[in-house]
Amino acid sequence: MVDQNVSLKHMNTFGIDATAKLFTVIRNQKDLEKVLEQETEEPIFILGGGSNILFTENYKGLILKNEIKGFEVIDETDDFAIVESGAGENWHQFVLKCIDNNLGGIENLSLIPGNVGASPMQNIGAYGVEIKDVFEYLDAYHLKKKEMHRFHADECRFGYRESIFKNLLKGQYVICKVAFRLTKKHTINTSYGAIEKELETMQITIPSIRDVSNAVIKIRQSKLPDPNEIGNAGSFFKNPIVSLSLLSEIQNKYADIPNYPAPNNKVKLAAGWLIEKAGWKGRTFDNRYGVHKLQALVLVNYKDSRGEEILKLSAEIIDDVKQKFNVSLEREVNIL
Repeated sequence: MVDQNVSLKHMNTFGIDATAKLFTVIRNQKDLEKVLEQETEEPIFILGGGSNILFTENYKGLILKNEIKGFEVIDETDDFAIVESGAGENWHQFVLKCIDNNLGGIENLSLIPGNVGASPMQNIGAYGVEIKDVFEYLDAYHLKKKEMHRFHADECRFGYRESIFKNLLKGQYVICKVAFRLTKKHTINTSYGAIEKELETMQITIPSIRDVSNAVIKIRQSKLPDPNEIGNAGSFFKNPIVSLSLLSEIQNKYADIPNYPAPNNKVKLAAGWLIEKAGWKGRTFDNRYGVHKLQALVLVNYKDSRGEEILKLSAEIIDDVKQKFNVSLEREVNIL
């Protein structure tokens, strides 16, 4: 059933009070096929966990809320297992279920908000791991052709918080299932110093995949606001990738600027560090919205702010960082 004028306030982690002209929930392929039988010229948007989106106005089309569930080990060897998940499963709960089944490779991605379907779309990543490292395939339904297509890793064109579904094929498919190749004999990844330090605090010297997950959860909880308490979409900006020459220019003034190797003889900078150095960390506006006091990457809705206000704040930050560092920040959050 398609409903009209549905509030989206509790379906986006920013807590923005927007409405959808048309709205329906899909729980399987038949639901999807049924709603698409009703030919419509309305624009269609696929909504998952609502954790990476900023509504700046009411949506004047049809929103399909993806609640396709499922968890199945479909193939395994002594070393690996292929696990297939419904796109509407909560990502963090999926990670924990894999750990419960002693399946590794995504423990570093614990507590990332959103649903499984968004993970390949965004090529989510944290603490030295990205989805492309464990991705096997996904099944997606083409809205116009009304048929299911399977995409393997090379067809998804994964990049930094990027995939073909965010650009060339944006809005054309509904991701229904995602499959991951996970380990049964684990290689523990604690290459990011924060994890090693947290494990030391936990007095763990030989960590399991669950130990790594617990360490990541503690780190994230100490830095990032809970969307259930303060509206936010996690990291609002991507970490910029710049030339070595630009890094050298910035180091002339800020010798301690964090930087990490990137492909093609470039370096990745920490967007949060740049925003903090520019003086934005912790700033609030009208006691309703602002930049989080502990993590400058996170823009927050404290109380009843509008999406266009947060978008305007992000534009001001982008302009200021460009002026101060000659670095162009790019939004990670989808703007509607």
